[in-house]
Amino acid sequence: MPKITPIEKNDPTSTLPLTPVVFSILVALTDGEKHGYAIMQTVDADTEGALKMGPGTLYGSIDRMLRAKLITETDGTGDEAPHRERRRYYRLTDLGRRAVRAELGRLELAVAVARRKKLTALDTCCSL
Repeated sequence: MPKITPIEKNDPTSTLPLTPVVFSILVALTDGEKHGYAIMQTVDADTEGALKMGPGTLYGSIDRMLRAKLITETDGTGDEAPHRERRRYYRLTDLGRRAVRAELGRLELAVAVARRKKLTALDTCCSL
């Protein structure tokens, strides 16, 4: 898995490309702060079960994202925080929000290129 390093000179593109797990975690946090299990549930729902991650993958990615300053740990002050003393909550930083937007732009460009070349999802899974 590519290593996420601290963003150089406040440049979110220095972390690109993001792994699918990191991208999905950042997207999940765009709705607001969440604890780890809620992040896993959101990613599962957002990807319709296509991206499975266990606790080791989630918390290893979260640790790297914290060090890269893409996310930060919070107090878990939301209304749904009845167990906040036992849970860690996370939210996007400004850098994280800019990084996920930069990655989205990179992915949109890749999809545009694939469409110009008349590739479809069926083409890529069945005939490459």
